[in-house]
Amino acid sequence: MAVEQFVSKTLELLQQEREAEIEETRIWQENVSLKDLQNKGVCLLKLQIGSQSTGLYGRTVVILEPRKYLGFTSLPSNSFGPGDIVGLYDTGGCTIASQISTGIVTRASQVSISVAFDDSVDGLSFDTDAVYNLLKLANDVTYKRMKRALNTLSTYRNGPAANLINVLFGETKASSQSQTNAVEFLNTNLDDSQREAVSFALSQRELAVVHGPPGTGKTTTVVEIILQAVKQGQKVLCCAPSNVAVDNLVERLAQSKAKILRLGHPARLLESIQKHSLDAILAQSDNANIIADIRKDIDKAFMGNKKKGGERMNIRREIGELRKELKTREAAAITQILKSADVVLSTNTGACDDGPLKFLPAEHFDWVVIDECAQSLESSCWIALLRARKCILAGDYKQLPPTIKSQTAASKGLSLSLMERLIQMCGDAVVRMLTVQYRMNSAIMDWASKQMYQGRLTAHGSVERHLLKDLPGVACTEETSTPLLLIDTAGCGLSEMEVPDEQSKGNQGEVDIVELHIKALTEAGVKAKDIAVIAPYNLQVDLLRLKLSARHPELEIKSVDGFQGREKEAVVLSLVRSNRKGEVGFLAEDRRINVAVTRARRHIAVVCDTQTVQNHTFLKSLIDHMTEFGEVRTAFEYINDLVPQNYTRHHKDTKASVSVSSSTSAKKDKDQPPSKMKLGQKKSTSVRSNKETSVGSEKHTRSSALTEDEENKNRTIEIREQVENFLKNPGQTELQFPSSFNSHDRLLVHQIAEELGLIHKSKGEGKDRCVTVSRVLQSTPAEEPTPAKETETESSPQRQSLPQPPVDLKSLHLERMKREQQKREENAQQRKLLTSGPTQSKKAKGKNRMKAGACDIAAAAALDNDFDSLISAVMKADSVCAFVACKASVLTLGQLCIFCNRQYCLSHHIPEVHGCGDKAKSHARMRISKEGVLYAGSGKKDKSMDPNKKAYLQRKLDSKLKDMATQRKSKTKEKDS
Repeated sequence: MAVEQFVSKTLELLQQEREAEIEETRIWQENVSLKDLQNKGVCLLKLQIGSQSTGLYGRTVVILEPRKYLGFTSLPSNSFGPGDIVGLYDTGGCTIASQISTGIVTRASQVSISVAFDDSVDGLSFDTDAVYNLLKLANDVTYKRMKRALNTLSTYRNGPAANLINVLFGETKASSQSQTNAVEFLNTNLDDSQREAVSFALSQRELAVVHGPPGTGKTTTVVEIILQAVKQGQKVLCCAPSNVAVDNLVERLAQSKAKILRLGHPARLLESIQKHSLDAILAQSDNANIIADIRKDIDKAFMGNKKKGGERMNIRREIGELRKELKTREAAAITQILKSADVVLSTNTGACDDGPLKFLPAEHFDWVVIDECAQSLESSCWIALLRARKCILAGDYKQLPPTIKSQTAASKGLSLSLMERLIQMCGDAVVRMLTVQYRMNSAIMDWASKQMYQGRLTAHGSVERHLLKDLPGVACTEETSTPLLLIDTAGCGLSEMEVPDEQSKGNQGEVDIVELHIKALTEAGVKAKDIAVIAPYNLQVDLLRLKLSARHPELEIKSVDGFQGREKEAVVLSLVRSNRKGEVGFLAEDRRINVAVTRARRHIAVVCDTQTVQNHTFLKSLIDHMTEFGEVRTAFEYINDLVPQNYTRHHKDTKASVSVSSSTSAKKDKDQPPSKMKLGQKKSTSVRSNKETSVGSEKHTRSSALTEDEENKNRTIEIREQVENFLKNPGQTELQFPSSFNSHDRLLVHQIAEELGLIHKSKGEGKDRCVTVSRVLQSTPAEEPTPAKETETESSPQRQSLPQPPVDLKSLHLERMKREQQKREENAQQRKLLTSGPTQSKKAKGKNRMKAGACDIAAAAALDNDFDSLISAVMKADSVCAFVACKASVLTLGQLCIFCNRQYCLSHHIPEVHGCGDKAKSHARMRISKEGVLYAGSGKKDKSMDPNKKAYLQRKLDSKLKDMATQRKSKTKEKDS
């Protein structure tokens, strides 16, 4: 009953998925013009047939080309590739009525596309003089194969997979062999967890699951299991959801002596393994010459098919007989090749009954191995599972599931893989997990191990401490010496882009930061091909490619989905999301972030807005891990002229502890150079050294935490006393703290100096880094401290006994900017009062007087308490240009500056000319980061020809060609007469 329920439910969900895919194609066909479809890369218009031949299984292979007689030498940019299902249409459009046939792309290039058509329907012929359209279609072949496999499963009673079906649906428990022989491992470099997984797989009768987290050598283990089965005389069918995953197994198995056979179109395979394909082996068989001769005869018959009358019927009859003989010969040759192979490899859907495997008996295979099972739909796995009595499933269900277009079907269970369902049903009884990983630095691995794999992963000694600086030709810099780098954009104004009619997201500010980090890595000697840039949104991927691809052609920039199963020495991850609501979108999918982070071997850099992403618990764990064990920087250190912005944070975000707030403040210190929080570095020297000796230990006890807080308070009091003693000593102009201070001590110096209104600067690099504190320089003669300042200084010791709240450096930065602005205004008013005094008023009437602004003139007039003179002074000032020493009138022609709200003439209205350049630059950067454009219409100029004009020119050209052809015919008749 469980099988019947599963089949009926899955068929219903598959139908929903199929309808969602068809609906997407229908919307394209009905609501989008053919020209737009061609611009999107899913359609090619007005193609001609270049050549036609007969391929494997009697298929007709047609090469479609652009119309060369009109001067078109290459195809438009498109997304067609090997394996795509396409429809061939006549010039009537791309409707169902105008469809001629459907086929599969076998090869695609810039000048032509090869399509294989199934000739099972008689009468399929192509006119070499006609023009055709080609459109990508929804792949109904996969859907039909999965549906057929599920229907077979529901009626399956007696066969090799009967016991296996009972185990996979929980009707019986998985069993093991009573006596297991000692395993002689072919690969002597396997670790203990890999050896245990191999032995367990060999001992099981029906089912074994190999759980391989990132970098744990899952493919190595699967290859060892397959070779051990071949050694025992078993026939193995090995499958995976994608051609790339299958080719990876073929490359590894090709190094052994086992006879392997790869099914599938040669155009879909890697060149290095095409010699193992069915086509290549068939071409070297004894029947190859006979098959080649029959194909030549068929091709000759096609050439004579243009004759009329009874001869055409005879030729078609001859072609039909030749095809029957060809199929018989090929079937015999393919059967022989399949039976002689030890391991047959294909995609899940390639193991269907209507492919080459139909020539084998049902009991031929002993084992079925499905790699990357967690990324496969369960219904696709059943295509192969019905062929054997035992199955080995390998994969990682903690990574991305299969892609499903229908969210309704996914939520109802279509996205649940067979591997995950079995683990939920059977538990650890059928699972063996690989625990030693050979990819990541331990600092990168620890987060994924704790959050996704119960802390069971350990890093192999060869990769545990490896860094970018260990690579040949790479210099030792701050970027190449740390495995974890967090670049925080919180409060920097780098908000995500709001693009209308676009579901994807982008963030131009993060693109600029990624570019600078990539530049730092490449200048240090890291090769671009060893770096990956990953973004969760396609729009961000496009922005990154636009910025980086021209300068770094070998740099791989892809979405998270495109990097699953891959690895790079360095990974730069842009999380994109930065908004006031704290929305993270589909970043909330934990497995997506797990995949992105675990692609890195030696270095992972995360660019994100921590205030936004920390609203999600899983993302917050990543931020906390990188803050504690990695290096933290703020976006201010990369882009100097950022405009700070205050966020309206949610109430729950203010509940952070003092220690977390301190670490967050540390990473936002604008005045510090690239971060000082090294791996495992703590607040004070003694605590940091203890932490470095026990990085992998568990949480500190409560008493040790209290001790750390007391030390921090004492350290704050000590530094405050030193600064206040400096204030009390007027003869000392500068106070320099030693370079032995750690990052937390330097942070305290910055905070205390900021509170007391002192100048604080960081000097030096690396170990020579130190902080200096000095008094604020006044433009007027030195003055004595005001009573308010003395009171504040005297009361400061009393404040020392109170617990210090966490200080936000961004707010301190804004306060400092406000104080500096007030000082500038005070100095300006003092100068204005000096110039407007009684001794200067007479000189101001001369020709060389420097003109003041409207407010200044009004202030001068107000000294006499004459309201009429005040009005007249303001009107006079508003009638002329506000630029100093310019008397041009702005009553008729003038420009109002939006930054200082003053009128300027046309010569001085540009902000950079009259002194508002910095404000204009900051405003432009804010607008670019939010809207993506500097001003309306500032995108790239559209250089494409107007469609109406292009159609007119095409009609004119066709008419001219027609007239020329008519003239040629008339001249020929005159000569004949």
